[in-house]
Amino acid sequence: MKKKDSRLERAGVSGFNKPKRTPNHPTKSHVVVAKCGDGSIKTIRFGQQGVQGAGKNPKTASEKARRKSFKARHAKNIAKGRCSAAYWADKVKW
Repeated sequence: MKKKDSRLERAGVSGFNKPKRTPNHPTKSHVVVAKCGDGSIKTIRFGQQGVQGAGKNPKTASEKARRKSFKARHAKNIAKGRCSAAYWADKVKW
């Protein structure tokens, strides 16, 4: 049987590139152990704890504007791929 990577156990996730909520973390809402394009492995904490509204399907005009602003503000970092917190925040939260 293959032993589970210690980074996965420490982060408490089921596998690489599988984000998980962290309700008890003081500042960050999610964690993921990401396999980057260059083969390196990184533990990334992302997302602001306790944020409400906007998300994947905004209803009001202000929520739509918030979503659009986030994507515009972080576009460069989202484009960096799986090794950036912005990529995971965009994928999971927005």
